[in-house]
Amino acid sequence: MAEVTRKIGLSLGADICWPVAYTEILNKLDLAIPWGGDTVRFEVDRLRIDPFDLEEHVPHHVVIDRLTHWYNPRREWIKKAILLDDVYVFNNPWSVQSMEKLTTYCAMIRLGFPIPRTWLIPPKEYDAWEPDLRHTLQHYARYFDLEQIGEKVGYPLFMKPYDGGGWRAVSRIDNADELKKAYEESGTSVMHLQEAIHGFDRFVRCIGLGPQTRLVLYDLDAPLHDRYTMTQNFVDDDESRLIRDMTLVINAFFAWDFNSCEVIHKDGVWYPIDFANPCPDSQVTSLHYHFPWMILANIRWSVFAATTLRKQLPMKWPRYFQAVEEGMTMRERLDAMMPIVHRRFATERFEEFCATHLSHLDEVANEWFGTADCRDAVRQKVAALFPAHEVEQYTETFFERIQNWCAREGAFTT
Repeated sequence: MAEVTRKIGLSLGADICWPVAYTEILNKLDLAIPWGGDTVRFEVDRLRIDPFDLEEHVPHHVVIDRLTHWYNPRREWIKKAILLDDVYVFNNPWSVQSMEKLTTYCAMIRLGFPIPRTWLIPPKEYDAWEPDLRHTLQHYARYFDLEQIGEKVGYPLFMKPYDGGGWRAVSRIDNADELKKAYEESGTSVMHLQEAIHGFDRFVRCIGLGPQTRLVLYDLDAPLHDRYTMTQNFVDDDESRLIRDMTLVINAFFAWDFNSCEVIHKDGVWYPIDFANPCPDSQVTSLHYHFPWMILANIRWSVFAATTLRKQLPMKWPRYFQAVEEGMTMRERLDAMMPIVHRRFATERFEEFCATHLSHLDEVANEWFGTADCRDAVRQKVAALFPAHEVEQYTETFFERIQNWCAREGAFTT
């Protein structure tokens, strides 16, 4: 039996706290997993940004990516690593690059998800009037009645960029005058107009990481660091299953291992309103109480992917379309698609793997989350975002919430 090493690379942007927690807990686990006749051990490193030879092979087996959604040099390096060396990356860079909000809405409309009514409108302005653009617009662009479109969508509505961008340029609009003003100020952005589900009673974010999910009641009106609430029991069992299954279908469909799905509830219906978020909040300053769950879920899924040498899989959209039929309820549609989802995420195999090889993770993690090293990782992130006079206050706030999670939920739950 040979001893082999699986290398996990962290592709990072402004990430500070979670890579520290992830690496230190994984090191403390000191894993030696018997697999395929070998003993598998693990190393973690942080990927650097360098020029690269397209033919150069890379030593990594898994890359956890937090950068390619906006930084092209890293995206191209990751594509090369997948194509040359079968590196498993979450998330799939081609999917992240091409699946803007519009694509996700359209796909889920076809699968029968209750997506709010949405229109796309051309940009108000253009950066440069190239000859081809001028010719195209002169011959094919038509004046349109913005007020009439607003009436068809219905007020209130939201104007937001069709490709997303972390709450960038999102406006709530209550009437035609506000719509006209917002459009005049939208510049070169291509915008969606989307029906607002007015008078909803719950806003939930479901975080999905592999086959693992976590529901969080989200408070839009709270300060950024309090929007992920610590509220418990805000959905019943059937609602929980519905939201989790919606999230897993979306993630499997678009080849996203790590994504969050926003849903809002009104009159007995859960409406998915934003679910192309393949670089979800991962910092303690936003997740706070839920931060340990994300770290443990990340360790489980990355260790499983590295050990089993998981490969990038084609999306195979027709399977999902063929599984649903006209007239099915939302629950029936999800039930028809979930076997496809669980095959993609190898859910049964993953759960057996965790029970066999990672049963001590909770104990090791809970111990680390109570240490000075954990508190220092929290402080580093707080210091990067908060004014100096608030650093100690919020370091203590977030660290205390982590301790509350350990006391309240300690054992990992999906």
